Amino acid sequence: MEKTKYPNIVEFEVTGDYALFSDPVMRIGGEKCSYQIPTYEALKGILHSVYWKPTIRWVVDAVRIMNPIQMEVKGIRPIKYHGGNDLAYYTYLKDCRYQVRAHFEWNKNRPELAGDRNENKHHQIALKMIRKGGRRDIFLGARECQGYVEPCIFGQGTGAYDSISRMDFGLMYHGITYADEAYDDATRGKMTARFWRPVMENGIIRFLRPEDCPHHKPLREMEMKPFGENLENFSGLKEFGEVT
Repeated sequence: MEKTKYPNIVEFEVTGDYALFSDPVMRIGGEKCSYQIPTYEALKGILHSVYWKPTIRWVVDAVRIMNPIQMEVKGIRPIKYHGGNDLAYYTYLKDCRYQVRAHFEWNKNRPELAGDRNENKHHQIALKMIRKGGRRDIFLGARECQGYVEPCIFGQGTGAYDSISRMDFGLMYHGITYADEAYDDATRGKMTARFWRPVMENGIIRFLRPEDCPHHKPLREMEMKPFGENLENFSGLKEFGEVT
C-alpha cells in the first residue's frame, strides 16, 4: 500500500450496551460467543461505517479498553437458513466502551482512482463524520449490537485496565484480506483470513498490520470489483463541500 504524506490519524470513542466480536467460523449457525476484546476487522468495519472510499485503506493502530470486560448470555431465536426459528444461546460483551486510534493509507491496488488521492479532503471528511456519529449505522460486531462514535483524545481518561501491565488473549482472529486490499502475491486474487496473538499492556492493545500477522489462511479465489473506464460506478472524485 502506498503511504500518505501525513499521518492522517483519527481518534474516537465507540460505546454500546452489547458487542459480539466472534470468530467468523462461529457465524454459520448455532451458539455464538464473543471474544473478550474487539477484533481488528470489527474496528475496521466501524471505520468503514464512519467514512470509507475504495481510494483509501484504513489501518487500525490501537484500541484502549475503557470498561471492565463483562459477559452476558442471552437466549436467542435466530432464523434458520431454510425457514423457521431455532433456539440458541449467544454470549455477548456488555457495557462496552473503547478508544480507537487509526489512520488511512492509499490503496495502491486502485491506480484508476489516483485522481481521488486528496489527503486533506479524506482526512477532514473522516473527522467530520466522527463528529456526526458516522455515515452509516455503527455496530459492535453484529447487527443487533448498536454502537455510537464520538471524538476523543486517545489515552485521556481512566480505563479499567490502566494498572495491569500485561494480559494475553491467545490465538485470535485478526481479520480478512480481500482482493482489493492485497499486499503481496500470496493474497492477490484471494480472500485470506489472518490470525495473531494479541497482548494488552496497561489497557492498550496495539494491532499488528495485516501484512505482519504471523498466520494466514487462504479461503477462496476472489476478484476485485471493477470500475468502468470513465469511473461511471464511482462517485467519489467530487465530494459535496470538500476541503481543498
